[in-house]
Amino acid sequence: MNTVPRATPLAWVNGSDAPEKTSLNIGYMALTDCASVVVAATQGFAQQHGLTLNLQRQGSWAGLRDKLVSGELDAAHCLYGLVYAVHLGIGGVPASDMAVLMGLNQNAQAINLSPALQRKGVTNPEALARLVHQHGARLTFAQTFPTGTHAMWLYYWLASQGIHPLRDVDSVVVPPAQMAAHLQAGRIDGFCVGEPWAADAVAKGQGFTLATSQSIWPDHPEKVLACARVFAEQYPNSARALIKAILTASRFIEQSPENRRSTAQLLSASAYLDTPLDSIAPRLLGHYEDGLGNQWQDPHALRLFDQGRANLPYLSDGMWFMTQFRRWGLLREDPDYLGVARQVQQLQLYSEAAQSLGIACPGQPMRSSLLIDGSRWDGSDPFGYARSFSLHALGELPDARVGA
Repeated sequence: MNTVPRATPLAWVNGSDAPEKTSLNIGYMALTDCASVVVAATQGFAQQHGLTLNLQRQGSWAGLRDKLVSGELDAAHCLYGLVYAVHLGIGGVPASDMAVLMGLNQNAQAINLSPALQRKGVTNPEALARLVHQHGARLTFAQTFPTGTHAMWLYYWLASQGIHPLRDVDSVVVPPAQMAAHLQAGRIDGFCVGEPWAADAVAKGQGFTLATSQSIWPDHPEKVLACARVFAEQYPNSARALIKAILTASRFIEQSPENRRSTAQLLSASAYLDTPLDSIAPRLLGHYEDGLGNQWQDPHALRLFDQGRANLPYLSDGMWFMTQFRRWGLLREDPDYLGVARQVQQLQLYSEAAQSLGIACPGQPMRSSLLIDGSRWDGSDPFGYARSFSLHALGELPDARVGA
């Protein structure tokens, strides 16, 4: 069997930039924010960079995780927090070195509540908090993976309203596309999920959107292009070409409203999201209806490119998820926040790919953000930040059981 010799560190600089592996298996979940991956694979962008992307839709984040770790998938559209959980060995799987090649998007997740709560008049955060704190009221919320972004947005938002997400309510894991069915069956009272599933539930009269994730943290990190670190080390040219393909696809999608609409049409097909166009297109274009009669054009809607600002794998973004793992007892001790982020975030590969496309890279790998509870996160003091919250589970034993 012939094996491709590993490229030397200077090979790319010297012009030997052909992908070492040209056919890549790419995993994704049926969510609107897989858009740039699907467009790259199907609209010629991957071919421009010498790649063939074999898209493989996954049924659950746990399944996607296992295939990434085993190498069955070369890379995947992935939850930010999932990557760090695997790297740190949280969730019942052995620690395995992981890599974030780039950010795929910011914003555009949502917290929905059930029609039953809507009928009770629980249509704002204050009413929800009152209900939760009533004696005997025990609500169940669903998220998509215990260490994923949706769990962290749900926990952060609930805590910002004075609701302890681990003590005052129950939390369960449900795959994204099954959220509305669980809500309709009365098994859950609310959920946090990526689009189009929140919008689809609203369109079907299955509850309403109480909060968007961008109301928690405007322009927050969300999905990433992830791989096992061995892939990035063994096939650096392939990894760089993959970043370039998806960056060019991301740029294309955001070039015009027409391109966004055509992307929504593509995603609606049975091979991808298998969901009505009317459930995908509006929020992809930034138009929100919450199911309570409110409509707005969201200034922090789905961002797949934003001149590259949505794509840089900021160190501070990776570090934030680790602070929340620590806050909620998923980590028993503090990791080396900055050291781990430097291991995972593939800043050099990303910067080389972006610069070759003429896409600007912010000068600093940290960014500063103001969140819904008034706290500012800039990566400067992760140890103190993890301990700065009145609601937490710092002293509790980790629990991040993940089902299939």
